[in-house]
Amino acid sequence: MDRKPVNYFVVDAFTDSAFKGNPAAVCLLEEERDEKWLQAVAVEFNLSETCYLTPISLSDDHQSSRPRFRLRYFTPVDEVKLCGHATLAASHTLFTRGLVGSSIIEFDTLSGILTATKIPEIKKAHASSNRNGEAKESFLIELDFPIVPTTECNSIDVAPISEALNGASIIDIKSTTTANDLFVVLPSGEAVKEIRPQFDKILKCPGTGIIASAAAPPDSGFDFYSRFFCPKLGVNEVNISLMRNVLLKFKEMCSKQVN
Repeated sequence: MDRKPVNYFVVDAFTDSAFKGNPAAVCLLEEERDEKWLQAVAVEFNLSETCYLTPISLSDDHQSSRPRFRLRYFTPVDEVKLCGHATLAASHTLFTRGLVGSSIIEFDTLSGILTATKIPEIKKAHASSNRNGEAKESFLIELDFPIVPTTECNSIDVAPISEALNGASIIDIKSTTTANDLFVVLPSGEAVKEIRPQFDKILKCPGTGIIASAAAPPDSGFDFYSRFFCPKLGVNEVNISLMRNVLLKFKEMCSKQVN
């Protein structure tokens, strides 16, 4: 029996303009597909993340009435446990296409159950789009993600990591316990911006990827600057990455340094 065609969307996350932000492919599956097929499609899209949504039929004893989907994430090289911008893209697709009747969606992922909440937002329409100046409804999406703990890297050799980041001075290094990424704190936000990553050397560093972060300048309007390099998963640098756990850990580490 022939399989049904798969509907898909390419969503630019973290932006309201086309061809900006961080794109992710969202594929809507009506049935499970094997990993070889999932990986092949991700290679075809060749984006930092391709995600797959499969609806889950909840049993009668399941107390939640929220719609639930299995959500899997693939880079062009491998499957990963969690991806922020792809989760946002998947949520946006379900909400805007009228595929769910609830304001809360649950996702069953390799990192556990995640939730996305649709939050109404009222914006005044531009005169060009609404001559009467009437309010136009839009919405925000709030994601509830797990905090990823980090561990000390006391025995790690800092020199190769600094060299991979073009000689950047490193204040501290931690390792995430789930994805095994290195979380590297630099002296300033400008130091993060000026990194010229040596991807061939990052490939030789321990861990999966390198997250470089530092406090943002006081007048920048941001809390911190962060860049994520992950050539081992086929993504040299992620355009924008949703890392709430990094922000929390970064604030904790900065607090320790100040004290």
